Amino acid sequence: MSCDSVDRREVSQTVNDNSNGNGVFTSSRPFLVSQRLQLSPNTEHIPDNYDDLQLEFSPSVFRSLERYLPPNLLSVSRDVKVQYIREILARYLPEGERFQKLRRYRQQIISRYQPLHRELYTLNPGKFFAPSFIKAVSGNTEESLRSIISEPSPGIYTFEMLQPSFCELLLSEVENFEKWVNETKIKIMHPNSMTSYGAVLDDFGLETMLDKLMEDFICPISRVFFPEVGGFTLDSHHGFVVHYGKDWAVDLGLHVDDSEVTLNVCLGNQFSGGEQYFGGIRCDKHMNTRIEPEETLDYSQVPGKAVLYHGHHRHGARATTAGHRINLILWCRSSVFREMKEYQKKNSSWCEWCQHEKKERQLQSVSATKLELFKMEESRV
Repeated sequence: MSCDSVDRREVSQTVNDNSNGNGVFTSSRPFLVSQRLQLSPNTEHIPDNYDDLQLEFSPSVFRSLERYLPPNLLSVSRDVKVQYIREILARYLPEGERFQKLRRYRQQIISRYQPLHRELYTLNPGKFFAPSFIKAVSGNTEESLRSIISEPSPGIYTFEMLQPSFCELLLSEVENFEKWVNETKIKIMHPNSMTSYGAVLDDFGLETMLDKLMEDFICPISRVFFPEVGGFTLDSHHGFVVHYGKDWAVDLGLHVDDSEVTLNVCLGNQFSGGEQYFGGIRCDKHMNTRIEPEETLDYSQVPGKAVLYHGHHRHGARATTAGHRINLILWCRSSVFREMKEYQKKNSSWCEWCQHEKKERQLQSVSATKLELFKMEESRV
């Protein structure tokens, strides 16, 4: 994470050490809290459990953020921490009306849709994942992770992840959901602004399973390979599937994702073409800069095999020339990183073009210094 500071303002808030446990404070005293999150987590601190609370975000979000709280807040009551964290997270909630509309939309679908394979809705690592993947993540070391991971190009990591039986079940569930949508004529939301061919898995009940997948299996990998974009604080996601083929999206242009880290796994079916291509990591400022030769990679999709990459690693999909390809995509996000992103330095540490410009300025400065020294020597002669 590249930032100078978060927020140097201090505000006085009224809280009370003696809460009734429901977020209601019966008496009060002045309590000075800094709005500045720590730049590094307190790894020795054990966060509170938030599973029993009705919160706007997943409890894992609160657990992640708690490690970044100012030291004077680590020992206060859970209610105080909730109040403080909510104020930070409020910046990332959709506007009230829109958020309530999304919640009602999901509740309407989940209350009416009958899942075909209920075993998909609870994470079962032994049934879902390849044994090598489970063993590597359980090892919880960079060495164990690298034992199964390939890096065909800097910042792009591939590994065997999903069992064929899981891919088949998920494809069957998606097909069943889309059939139900067509029969009921219910209008569903598109996965994102780039494609209308697919379905948001979170919308019909798979949100909890995907959240657990991210927390228990993607976070351990991301904290090793993507620390510069909050890979160790991933706390929310957007999960969906997309279709490619003659009757769906044929290809997809170069773009970036609304994520810190993206997991992309081909589920099948039979297809030709459809390679995923990459074109370098860029910040918002340099999104349209040229692709350097060393940044290019064409990756051939393999069912069950995952690709993990920086959300701002530009990528696209070449034409699926035959058959039908379906991919599972999980946009993993970090509220901590997004909070700090506003305050990062002018040059993003992870943007390859920012680093290119920085080197150019350094070379120009060295050249200018050498020229001045040369002129000084000439004047002495």
